[in-house]
Amino acid sequence: MTLTETHIDDLLDAVRRAGAQEIMPRFRNLADHEVDSKSHARDLVTIADGATEDAIRRDVVKILPKAAVVGEEAVTSDPHLLNAVGASETCVVIDPIDGTENYVTGLAIFGTILAVVHKGQTVFGLLYDPVADDWMFARRGEGAWFHRRDGEVVGLQTRKDCDLADATGLVAVEDHGLEDREVLIRGFQATFHVRDIRCSCHEYRCLASGRADFLRSYTLKPWDHAAGLLLLEEAGGWAAVNGETPYVPTIHDGRIVAASCEAMGRRIANLAAPLP
Repeated sequence: MTLTETHIDDLLDAVRRAGAQEIMPRFRNLADHEVDSKSHARDLVTIADGATEDAIRRDVVKILPKAAVVGEEAVTSDPHLLNAVGASETCVVIDPIDGTENYVTGLAIFGTILAVVHKGQTVFGLLYDPVADDWMFARRGEGAWFHRRDGEVVGLQTRKDCDLADATGLVAVEDHGLEDREVLIRGFQATFHVRDIRCSCHEYRCLASGRADFLRSYTLKPWDHAAGLLLLEEAGGWAAVNGETPYVPTIHDGRIVAASCEAMGRRIANLAAPLP
């Protein structure tokens, strides 16, 4: 399958349309009965998650009729659907609202993520912010780009001149129990600062644009990482599963260590190796 500029434009239109019609009208406007939980009390899902995924899915099957579609919410209902990421020649992976907990609590740190995986490799990634209506995107081998709200498109480049003592990181601290959180924070004391923004979409946007220096994930779901890691790679960054293994979207266990460059990534991987 050849992913054309028309395909990409149509996928972008689908994501923007879903954001305008399904996400933003419900932002800070959700009723209690429109919010539920999945695996645990803080693993939230809303009526907007399902409606957004359904809307994008309907458009994707028209745009790329031969592609499989794997959405986070669909996999929650049927975990076997995740196998399509590796079994299908082409697969479109969707996270309708990444950062749902932020969305529910009224924090404007959430986004929609879409990746196109072809023969097990991510070839296109889109990280869309429906609040600002701007997006970062990458096509394999063609760089990483930021489409600003005013229409200007600028190239992205990670920060390369940061020492460990000056490094700012994004670490999934709050997903751990209290004791492990304290261990994690102590483990990254050699860095300047770590924070947990609970949104892979904006974590990768920060890394790719030079506004953060590293991240360490808690889970390894393709809808969280496939698009963002392509964006980071095309912006000049580095990443590996558990700091050792090159990432592909068919790896679903482990933690991502990602950084602005390989030297920083190796330092962070060494710090993270003994941590929970």
